[in-house]
Amino acid sequence: MKTPVLSMEAFAALGGPHLVYVRPVKAAEIIAATPPDQLAEFELDPTQLLYAVHRADGARLAVLADQASAVAAALAHELAPVSVH
Repeated sequence: MKTPVLSMEAFAALGGPHLVYVRPVKAAEIIAATPPDQLAEFELDPTQLLYAVHRADGARLAVLADQASAVAAALAHELAPVSVH
């Protein structure tokens, strides 16, 4: 039996438009993916653990210092956060 493959749009629609996931991420990943001028105001240790909020399609919406703040930010924007370990 062949496993069905979902398009990015179909996958994102599974949880509805308000479902987001929160996952831990090393600051090094954020530093590597962000233009230097956008990081000028921040002091990040590459080994520092941060928490990213993502849409179901994987697009990163925000990065916060701790998990509680990431969940609170999602809830404040009327999103439904789930944790990814």
